[in-house]
Amino acid sequence: MRTFSRRGMLGVGAGATAAAALAGCGTGGSGSTPSDGSHRGGGSGGGARPSGSPTVAARPIGDGSTSFTGKQPHQPAAPVPLEPGQEPPQFVVFSWDGAGEVGNGLFPRFLDLAKEHGASMTFFLSGLYLLPESKKRLYDPPNNPRGASDIGYLTDDHIKETLKNVRRAWLEGHEIGTHFNGHFCGESHGSVAHWTPAQWRSEIDQAKSFVKQWRTNTGWSELPSLPFDYDKELVGGRTPCLLGQDNLLPTAKALGWRYDASSPGGRQTWPVKRHGIWDLPLQQVPFPGRGFEVLSMDYNMLANQSLNSTKAPAHNYPGWRQQSAQAYIQGFKRAYETNRAPFFVGNHFEQWNGGIYMDAVEEAFKHIAREKEKGADVRLVSFRQFVDWIDVQKPEVLAKLRTLDVGQKPAGGWKAFMAGGSASNAA
Repeated sequence: MRTFSRRGMLGVGAGATAAAALAGCGTGGSGSTPSDGSHRGGGSGGGARPSGSPTVAARPIGDGSTSFTGKQPHQPAAPVPLEPGQEPPQFVVFSWDGAGEVGNGLFPRFLDLAKEHGASMTFFLSGLYLLPESKKRLYDPPNNPRGASDIGYLTDDHIKETLKNVRRAWLEGHEIGTHFNGHFCGESHGSVAHWTPAQWRSEIDQAKSFVKQWRTNTGWSELPSLPFDYDKELVGGRTPCLLGQDNLLPTAKALGWRYDASSPGGRQTWPVKRHGIWDLPLQQVPFPGRGFEVLSMDYNMLANQSLNSTKAPAHNYPGWRQQSAQAYIQGFKRAYETNRAPFFVGNHFEQWNGGIYMDAVEEAFKHIAREKEKGADVRLVSFRQFVDWIDVQKPEVLAKLRTLDVGQKPAGGWKAFMAGGSASNAA
């Protein structure tokens, strides 16, 4: 696998394992360079969404930035344990880092796509995207100057659009996680890679406060509240550049988080817990035409194709778009046709290299959705919905699923394997 960081390329030869990976970035704000840019039915996933968002009665929380509106709409039926001999579903999670709307229409584009196919996603919201730049000194980032951020602050109009789309996302059944705040990467003292558990706690508290107090910080009294209690909604996140997980996890555990999606370079196998929290990594997937695998995120596609350039020569775009789409599709097929490990994809609302990565992920999403619509037990869910399912499975069943390696089929088929068979050799 070859993976990359914004602080430089970390190329690794074919067949090697990367110790570090990828830069996930936030949506570029005002004046910034491009830096970041299912449910409905039994089990998880399936069923069409009703048109429009439901009308809910809101009970304000705090200053009214957020509110209690009851149970989240469009959630799957309560999950149940697999029966002996029962084949596991194929879970697929599409997630978005930053989740800011900056006028390029990408947030509503993918909300529309999910709605069309009855899917849920996870949106890792950067707290700073709800804080006006005029109030940036309210942010006190660990080991960095007050108000500093490696992603841009959004304009007022873009904050309003972000609020509109986050509100819509939750009402349509999606999860709102966190991408924290200032997106400090690299090797400097201020990087998230060097933050202590206490500093992660400060960052999380601030990220939550910017969501819970956007009304006070903006002075906008005419806009509707966000329709959720963020203290209860927030159960997981993804760190900037996939750095700092070791020191984040003790804090996340103390806060009652249920998962973390910050691990780089994960293999397509069934997950385990770290510090009592589900470790749900981005994954190595086949990179068509190359002798290595690539991380399942748009930035790593870009880094391996254009060496971090976001505006490479346009004659490359058609081939790169197809290569990226096929990387996701082949990753999905490998899991679905073998060990059924959950498949995790990460993205940003970006227009790098002419927007080819957004087109690629849409193509892959539609390919996967078609499998579901043809009757395959494929569930396009959020991380939270997947964790709901895996938390009710019997430990011995999960242990058995973990014996299946990447690309490994169950011996004698799923019925025999889940009834007590053993893992086969790699397919």
